[in-house]
Amino acid sequence: MPTHNPYTFSPIGIVHSCYKEKFGIPRQPGVVTAATARLELIAPYNRLDTLDGLEDISHIWIQFVFHATLSEKWKAKIRPPKLGGKKKLGVFATRSTHRPNPIGLSAVKIGKIHHENNRVFIDLYGADLLDGTPVLDIKPYLPYSDNIKEATEGQVPTPNKIVLKPVRFSEQALRKGKDFQQQTKQNALLLIEQVIGQDPRPSYLSDQTDRVHGIQLWDLNIKWCAREDHFEVIEIEDRRAEHEGQII
Repeated sequence: MPTHNPYTFSPIGIVHSCYKEKFGIPRQPGVVTAATARLELIAPYNRLDTLDGLEDISHIWIQFVFHATLSEKWKAKIRPPKLGGKKKLGVFATRSTHRPNPIGLSAVKIGKIHHENNRVFIDLYGADLLDGTPVLDIKPYLPYSDNIKEATEGQVPTPNKIVLKPVRFSEQALRKGKDFQQQTKQNALLLIEQVIGQDPRPSYLSDQTDRVHGIQLWDLNIKWCAREDHFEVIEIEDRRAEHEGQII
């Protein structure tokens, strides 16, 4: 009978992300291309020599901990959102966060490597990672071996192209979004369009209209709702003054 030896892992870094809450995070990486984040390496791994050669690589695999679901128990059967929440699959046939070991894996585009005041950061693009996510390891994405053309997705349908529903902004929301963009250099309006346009609502609410939802991206609190043929951003509240001194 096999033994069950426990293993202990220490994070190598932590993610500073535009996603401040679980609601709104796309279900796969790369769906929201305007999403930006930074991976900060922590001691003793916050050394530039650990990243030597990474500047020539476009994408990495990030192995991380689903830290926001640690208190939740794992489930043997899962209802994948792509199946409308009506059909169950085994946990190991899904990418659910409710796993025996709460470990996730994402392929993410990387950008500039920063060295600031003895701190080392890697810019991330299109990541599906919650702010504060502990990272266990990073490895280069290798197209020749990681891109398997004959792979199949099973019962969970994979669209050939992500189709976003149109997103419209109220006058107040558009003004606030533009002000935030100008002052922070973050492409907030495109980020909001992509996050809301891919419809982050649970499947049982997908047919409802005019119900107000809230979502936080960076330091913006965003109120929005679904209309018949589009989503509408009703109001944006900028809360940067409450979060001064925090890294974003």
